[in-house]
Amino acid sequence: MPPAPLSQKEIEDRLAELPGWSLDGDRIARSYQLGSHFAAAVLVVHIAQVQDELDHHSDLTLGYHTVFLTVNTHSVGGAVTELDFDLARRVEELAAGHGAH
Repeated sequence: MPPAPLSQKEIEDRLAELPGWSLDGDRIARSYQLGSHFAAAVLVVHIAQVQDELDHHSDLTLGYHTVFLTVNTHSVGGAVTELDFDLARRVEELAAGHGAH
């Protein structure tokens, strides 16, 4: 059974628990700053590992010292679901360990 899309209120409540994350159209999004391009690339690889574990993938953009990701659930027409917030919480844990802000 596919996950259910979250209401606007549910999305806002969950975003309040994830500083730095915001709603960007039909996705939740976050940008991270790191100390170097290599550090940013390593974070991208670790995010990809978590995405494979969860079988839930986001769009990732690697910049010079930045990582930007946007997340929604394609299987429910691109809506935001609890799966997106599960991934966001895991990414937050990873990013802290990489010194991202």
